Amino acid sequence: MILPRDESETVECVGQEELADTRGRVRLSRAFRFEAAHRLPNVPAGHKCGRLHGHSFRVELVCEGEVDPHLGWLVDFAEIKQAFDPLLMSLDHHYLNEIEGLDNPTAENIARWIWDRLKQGLPTLAQVNVAETCSSRCEYRG
Repeated sequence: MILPRDESETVECVGQEELADTRGRVRLSRAFRFEAAHRLPNVPAGHKCGRLHGHSFRVELVCEGEVDPHLGWLVDFAEIKQAFDPLLMSLDHHYLNEIEGLDNPTAENIARWIWDRLKQGLPTLAQVNVAETCSSRCEYRG
């Protein structure tokens, strides 16, 4: 099920359809979008990604665990958004190469960068997906 919040975000609930009684493990996700420019400094000379360019990135934060029997959820989607918002503000409409830790901003490095900054405050985080295009994405599981 996809529930639009606004034009830049979606919420996806994966696997909860079978859990009407709120027991068991679930994986849920919250998706975000941001626009940013980057270049990949370590690619071979002449590679197109070595030139300055931009993407409409899509980040999906996947949380996994047991449903709280009282609340009926694993984690409030608003908590995921609150945890990611400061990072989103650092990424959106910025030149990624200038962000500390992203001097080589591949999808793999962006996903790991997000994971490293979120995992401690969002302990149910199980996976970070970063898509540069609608057909190319990285799945990072720490």
